[in-house]
Amino acid sequence: MVVEVLDNIRKLNERELLSYWVEGEYEEAETYWKLAERAKELGLPEEVYETFKQLGDESKEHGDELYQIYRREYGEGLVEVNVPNVEALNVLGKFWKVEDLGDVLRIALESEKLAETIYRKLAEETDNEELRKVYLYLADVEKGHYSALKALYEWRKKKGLL
Repeated sequence: MVVEVLDNIRKLNERELLSYWVEGEYEEAETYWKLAERAKELGLPEEVYETFKQLGDESKEHGDELYQIYRREYGEGLVEVNVPNVEALNVLGKFWKVEDLGDVLRIALESEKLAETIYRKLAEETDNEELRKVYLYLADVEKGHYSALKALYEWRKKKGLL
């Protein structure tokens, strides 16, 4: 799957690529915020809610940073890109019971690892030094997201809650 997604992303020009990642970060933010609200509805510990909310807030900030670069280069309107978002977490539909949290966290971990891998690969391949720096920064951010989710997963597992 990584190879297919990466091949599709490689076909995008710089404008499309930035647009793709802006939209992806905003979509990821919305997903994490919805996961946070669902965690609260299920009465899960505050740590679960806070982790998802923090990841949503960070994703929004990253989207804003990328959009700032996009606007500086191309103006306001994002272009439409028909490549599936690698960061879209398909977990909301599954997260209806407390028992589903383990699956939700595993899928989110995979998504963050995939995003980090793709950002690092794109950084290697671009000739644009500013974009290279942005991709490496975002790869580090995704690694941080992975670490936060992993810590939550391990904590819940250690407590026998997964």
